[in-house]
Amino acid sequence: MATKPPTGDPVQDAPQVDAPLRAAAGLPAVAHSLKIAQQQMGVRRTALTLLRVNQKDGFDCPGCAWPEPDHRHKAEFCENGAKAVAEEATLRRVTPDFFAAHPVTDLATRSGYWLGQQGRLTHPMYLADGAERYEPVSWERAFDIIAEELAALASPDEAVFYTSGRTSNEAAFLYQLFAREFGTNNLPDCSNMCHESSGSALTETIGIGKGSVSLEDLYKSDLIIVAGQNPGTNHPRMLSALEKAKANGAKIITINPLPEAGLERFKNPQTPQGMLKGATLTDLFLLIRLGGDQALFRLLNKLILETEGAVDDAFIEEHTHGYEEFTEAARAADWDATLTATGLERAEIEEALALVLASERTVVCWAMGLTQHKHSVPTIREVVNFLLLRGNIGRPGAGVCPVRGHSNVQGDRTMGVFERPAPAFLDALEKEFGFAPPREHGFDVVRAIEALRDGAAKVFFAMGGNFVAASPDTDVTEAAMRRAALTVHVSTKLNRSHAVTGARALILPTLGRTERDLQGSGEQFVTVEDSMSMVHASRGRLTPASKHLLSEPAIVARLARRVLGEASRTPWEEFEKDYATVRDRIAKVIPGFEDFNARVSGSAGFTLPHGPRDERRFPTTTGKANFTAAPVEYPKLPEGRLLLQTLRSHDQYNTTIYGLDDRYRGIRNGRRVVLVSPHDSQALGLADGSYVDLVSEWTDGVERRAPGFRVVHYPTARGCAAAYYPETNVLIPLDATADTSNTPTSKSVVVRLEQSATD
Repeated sequence: MATKPPTGDPVQDAPQVDAPLRAAAGLPAVAHSLKIAQQQMGVRRTALTLLRVNQKDGFDCPGCAWPEPDHRHKAEFCENGAKAVAEEATLRRVTPDFFAAHPVTDLATRSGYWLGQQGRLTHPMYLADGAERYEPVSWERAFDIIAEELAALASPDEAVFYTSGRTSNEAAFLYQLFAREFGTNNLPDCSNMCHESSGSALTETIGIGKGSVSLEDLYKSDLIIVAGQNPGTNHPRMLSALEKAKANGAKIITINPLPEAGLERFKNPQTPQGMLKGATLTDLFLLIRLGGDQALFRLLNKLILETEGAVDDAFIEEHTHGYEEFTEAARAADWDATLTATGLERAEIEEALALVLASERTVVCWAMGLTQHKHSVPTIREVVNFLLLRGNIGRPGAGVCPVRGHSNVQGDRTMGVFERPAPAFLDALEKEFGFAPPREHGFDVVRAIEALRDGAAKVFFAMGGNFVAASPDTDVTEAAMRRAALTVHVSTKLNRSHAVTGARALILPTLGRTERDLQGSGEQFVTVEDSMSMVHASRGRLTPASKHLLSEPAIVARLARRVLGEASRTPWEEFEKDYATVRDRIAKVIPGFEDFNARVSGSAGFTLPHGPRDERRFPTTTGKANFTAAPVEYPKLPEGRLLLQTLRSHDQYNTTIYGLDDRYRGIRNGRRVVLVSPHDSQALGLADGSYVDLVSEWTDGVERRAPGFRVVHYPTARGCAAAYYPETNVLIPLDATADTSNTPTSKSVVVRLEQSATD
């Protein structure tokens, strides 16, 4: 049977610490998956639900965006996918009685873990101006409230429409269509906080802001470099792909500021051999200092240039631009400066070079460890330089692989959820729907927070997500949200953002991926795009958690009808009744989606076109792949300071906290820990087990403090530290962002550690 949610927040002031594990998955992962699932869903529901995850006739996991292989196991999910499904398909419910018992001031004192454990939202809820509690409200009244506030704005640009990566293609397309017909490009999304740097760098260099590889490319590669990524926790099914690549003869280089169990050894729970022994994945581990990746790839590029026959001259001549300027910059790379920036030994870099030169087909994978620094965009450009030098884009077994986080975050961007839309997209939208979309760029996440803070934005609408907990500079973000006239959240479950509200607030409960979606024309399905540009259907099967839920497309369509009224020529009612009509319009607006309905119905889906991958066609401003030559940067630390990266525990997905353990890192029963090298701890006079406050330092002189963290001696790179978010988001200044992409620099926060008053 499913268990009841916790009544009180668990005490987290004494985390238990053991040695980190050296292998991921295996029997413990299976046992933990089933334990969490049964607590949330019960035995029978667990079996029925998990066997439909990521199946061709089932639903797409609401967790990560890693693609499914052609041949699928009956259990085609990972531990954290099982947790994500369990939390959505839970039998626990948050009813109006819950809100009557818990005023907003009480909810604001609760942890994200406690809020999430309460269960599924069942009714639309409204917090009136000056009220202490949310109260139930009809859908009609909810849409009236939103329409009233939007009509009262001096400009459509005073509204912000945020999107989480869970939103389906159909809902995302309708959402951006509504926002633009309303009159604004204020469409920030979670990409702004994670892979915006990847999109910026790749668009400039190869002409498309997406990865260029498929699973087959990984299987065919000679060398896979995994940089700034922890697939064992964040994308566990990727480990199966790496295991298969290794079996086919690939070598793997891991570049990371701390060791991760999943990249050391993978115990595949799908095979007896995997369960018992597992497979060693990493051939060479480079324990790099935070922010040292650009310097490393620049030096590797110099060494490739200096090696006779190592450069693909024919590819460079035919397909690239800017080679001379790049080579001048690369040849100036300095060994001593690189060793300082990276913290590596010369022999380690030489070993990496030997693996690179021995490979004819190389893939580079990365995630937040590369994207959340001030110099993230030039870092990723340098990765592209590295691949271009040896012709490793546009051929089998080679290419760029930015590993996206949330399950449809890439699809949402494809559908037009972007504050800086391309003119061609707006032209197509105008031609198809007969209105003139706004052309002025809108707010991204950081600029949206600034606008709310400064009174330039007054209505905040979130399609999913947990904006307050996900965003940087927590105190500033929360104060900004409280200045809004209205905050609206389309959600499946409670989170911190529901307790940090504008003058008025609405919670609109929606269907989850696991649930059956019945509309006027019958049962519906939605589609998603994975991290490798594969588009496929997702069909929920469970009875909805409440009869009062609406689907995301239905919410957008009804809101649009209420706000835009008869002046809108868009067939919103038709879109709500039949999502196939939405897909028909997508097919007319977005290249690559021709015959959308025919290609996605009853099949495994289709892959979107990708010029660099498919035909070595690079749709850049030069018409070729662009080498770049940015100055090498890396963070400089004042004496007695550390460089902090924020990261996830194994018991969380983004801001959703499933539990209080980080099994692979040896942490149990607590999240307020800071991982510090024993060498740094000794230099700073910090004993293992002591308690410190983390205090960030920034140019504005504002003190940002996260108190009461237990010091854990950990084999991280010298000068570096790590702690979990969202607890440490308070330390990240709002204006500490990456050049070009404006992504918060969550992986390079300068901190000092002060003895805690609680120690």
